[in-house]
Amino acid sequence: MTKTTEPTVENIATFLVQISVSQRPLYDTLVSAMKRIAQIEKVALYARVSTKDGRQDTENQLIALREYCQKQGWRIAAEYVDHETGGTSKRKHFQQMFTDARARKFDLVLFWSLDRLSREGVSATLGHLERLTEYGVGWRSHTEEYLDSTGIFKDAVIAILAVVAKQERIRRSERASAAIARLRRQGQADRLGRKRNVFDRDHARRLKAKGWSIRQIAAELGQSAMTIQRAVSAIII
Repeated sequence: MTKTTEPTVENIATFLVQISVSQRPLYDTLVSAMKRIAQIEKVALYARVSTKDGRQDTENQLIALREYCQKQGWRIAAEYVDHETGGTSKRKHFQQMFTDARARKFDLVLFWSLDRLSREGVSATLGHLERLTEYGVGWRSHTEEYLDSTGIFKDAVIAILAVVAKQERIRRSERASAAIARLRRQGQADRLGRKRNVFDRDHARRLKAKGWSIRQIAAELGQSAMTIQRAVSAIII
């Protein structure tokens, strides 16, 4: 029967010395990860659900995240909660979290899972993670152990996400090119680009010549004051 040795500081130190000699890159990675973890004191929690009708609740996420922080000995600096779609970054508390991250009000952002942080696609999500890293703030998924900026697989995960994001951009570009080609084949090239704002510019100029104000003309023609200003200021050749 194999005797099990309890892990101690001495055992861990011996293990690190052994791999420092035999596998230097692994040793450096482990030491770097341990340093990152040791620097964590203040943590921000982020929770999100998509609906506002009460059928989903962020409290279940927060309970688990709070318990995890307690076990790690981390102090919760703030909790950011959004009740809206993750398909956009225009979320009130999501934006506030990044503002506070830039001010270094916490050391790490802990979220339930990556799709709770963002559902904008790989490119945008990777951008959010890179922004946190740029601010000197770590990030960790509670349910996806490999998504951890303090872990030994950080660089590998970022590299994989970057490759997937690149492929996502390529597919998006290919779809756009295919749509443009289809419209051109169908003789609908006029549908490409921004739709022109059509109104009687000559009429706008005549009203201006009669002494109408820009605001009056805009109200009359159903256009913005800026649009009317550009129209009446244009040089006629």
